[in-house]
Amino acid sequence: MIGRLIGIDHGLSRIGIAVSDASGIVARELTIIQRASKAEDFHKINEIAKVENAVAFVVGIPHTVEAPEGSFTQADKVRNWIRYFAEATDLPIVEWDEQLSSDDAREIARLQKRPVEAHIDDLAARVILQSYLDALNDGLAPPPIR
Repeated sequence: MIGRLIGIDHGLSRIGIAVSDASGIVARELTIIQRASKAEDFHKINEIAKVENAVAFVVGIPHTVEAPEGSFTQADKVRNWIRYFAEATDLPIVEWDEQLSSDDAREIARLQKRPVEAHIDDLAARVILQSYLDALNDGLAPPPIR
């Protein structure tokens, strides 16, 4: 891996952001963005990517097992958001299954002794990004390409 990746946990009111080290081994939580408008959100995310010298984004896609056939799922909402974001950035975007990331993020928050009411979107982004990095380094995920 050559360069940092930005992990994104897309939510309806907040966006969790994580970043990898330059070698693509370890992810760490970075920040939580309060959603404003797509334009403002995309600007903030791109600014973070610029400051971190990121080469790509990894966006968590919710896994919806029990969705009725033909229904519009949360995964569909995130993919629509990604389509708009792709028009606002020059960096490649990888979609990655975020299954169980919230459970893992809650456990990390507990270990960090975060208050129970604290938001964990940044930790969820870290879990998503770490999952992708592990799969990438094991040869089980495609590298980010434009």
